[in-house]
Amino acid sequence: MNTSENSPLDEQFVIGVDYGTLSGRAVVVRVSDGAELGSGVFEYPHAVVTEKLPGSGQRLPVDWALQVPNDYRDVLRNAVPAAVADAGIDPKKVVGIATDFTACTMVPTTADGTPLNELERFADRPHAFVKLWRHHAAQPQADRINQLAEKRGESWLPRYGGLISSEWEFAKGLQLLEEDPEVYGAMDHWVEAADWIVWQLCGNYVRNACTAGYKGIYQDGKYPSEDFLAELNPDFKDFVSEKLEHTIGRLGEAAGQLTEEAAAWTGLPAGIAVAVGNVDAHVSAPAANAVEPGQLVAIMGTSTCHVMNGDVLREVPGMCGVVDGGIVDGLWGYEAGQSGVGDIFGWFTKNGVPPEYHQAAAAQGRSIHEHLTELAKKQAIGEHGLIALDWHSGNRSVLVDHELSGIVVGQTLATKPEDTYRALLEATAFGTRTIVDAFRDSGVPVKEFIVAGGLLKNTFLMQVYADITGLQLSTIGSEQGPALGSAIHAAVAAGKYKDIREAASSMAAAPGAVYTPIPENVAAYDVLFQEYRTLHDYFGRGTNYVMHRLKAIQRKAQGTATVTEPASNSSTDAAERVSA
Repeated sequence: MNTSENSPLDEQFVIGVDYGTLSGRAVVVRVSDGAELGSGVFEYPHAVVTEKLPGSGQRLPVDWALQVPNDYRDVLRNAVPAAVADAGIDPKKVVGIATDFTACTMVPTTADGTPLNELERFADRPHAFVKLWRHHAAQPQADRINQLAEKRGESWLPRYGGLISSEWEFAKGLQLLEEDPEVYGAMDHWVEAADWIVWQLCGNYVRNACTAGYKGIYQDGKYPSEDFLAELNPDFKDFVSEKLEHTIGRLGEAAGQLTEEAAAWTGLPAGIAVAVGNVDAHVSAPAANAVEPGQLVAIMGTSTCHVMNGDVLREVPGMCGVVDGGIVDGLWGYEAGQSGVGDIFGWFTKNGVPPEYHQAAAAQGRSIHEHLTELAKKQAIGEHGLIALDWHSGNRSVLVDHELSGIVVGQTLATKPEDTYRALLEATAFGTRTIVDAFRDSGVPVKEFIVAGGLLKNTFLMQVYADITGLQLSTIGSEQGPALGSAIHAAVAAGKYKDIREAASSMAAAPGAVYTPIPENVAAYDVLFQEYRTLHDYFGRGTNYVMHRLKAIQRKAQGTATVTEPASNSSTDAAERVSA
């Protein structure tokens, strides 16, 4: 029995572990008031594998993004003990641990949870590794799933805005079957990383309700039928029953207790509660105390995920999904997202900024992002003469098309790096406005706009978002929103609060900075947004599929499979299907 079981809440602690794209962060949180007392970070040694497979050096095709699962275990071995040491607490007073993860990030495993890449015979097989959320090479399979679901009139399709993403469980699973049937055959479980890490902690495999609903097409108590799967591919018929289906745990429940092995990794007491897994974005809502309808939380980092509770069910075109209890029990949880945000800014600074800018930033003791932001913020709105589309990693919402790519219109020989940088910042805000408008037009109005994640540090960017969306924007008063949200779930799983709402009322972070839209900026950005929408629809809704054709040409040149132009793959089509 944990010695802290009968201690007052202000002497009990929980651990939240946030698994991001490049690292994992652990935070020690006090149960009584949510105070964050210490943290530890561990960067994945293999980061994101996009070019060569670890060990073999085998080159990967375009749009692949893999990870190494042992990097995730190493977060437990390193970040958790570091966080406890940083907090200076007695680990015996920790009563629970919870984790959140990127999604949809998939791990193919044996029956006991061993990742297939850890088997010697599959160590050089790309499909045996973790497929990260931004693995987009399953777009052909996603196109077929969408076309067949539309043809058959599948009732679950409108719950996802009319389109299933290439990032999700079924598309990635079908790609695995069709490109490496031997690995597929050896796989006993197709596991969300969110659930795999919980399995590592407590020895129990429990599927969490969040990813099952949003990424696994689990609606109204069932998955897509065997008949549907067989029509996609006869060998895919038993995918759900043999590879995917498993016990589903509700958010905030305990999946089990910390094993002796995991206790040795983390330095925590064996037997403490391990919460059911969750997604990094969705788990952030209670950290912001955004547990009521209409409170949109945007978790802004390498990508952005937008989550919001609603008290009514609406089918919103181009959304990532609406799930009963997907964020908080008793409410409908809505999700949308942008596949690239911080990643786009990072890509530009690495590839589009000349050395003298980096040198100037270093001389002033600034990061290159800070330097470019300072230069960009001096401009009047529209002064750079540019419009960009934020699709460098495809479009998650509202087009759900990862064959799309980025573009900047209006460049001249006078265009400077800060011009393009500002246009890219604005493009991501235009993408968020497109999502907010889609919610509103479908009868799910956004009443509050709350930002969490690493990008809230850029105050200029936050004001741009407020001006472009026309919404007052508030930031969460924590730099570790997902980890804090996980800690809140750990407290509920440990029985310290009756539910997430009660825990959030005591443990959520205080509000941070508030940004109010500036009327003249709103008006100026409205003009630019119309130009953004024109480009958005021209390249994204079927007028010109040049981006798809370029991807096909690229794959042909690289000697990999080509992708045919989809017959129907736009949110316009999705909207028509939903309203029909």
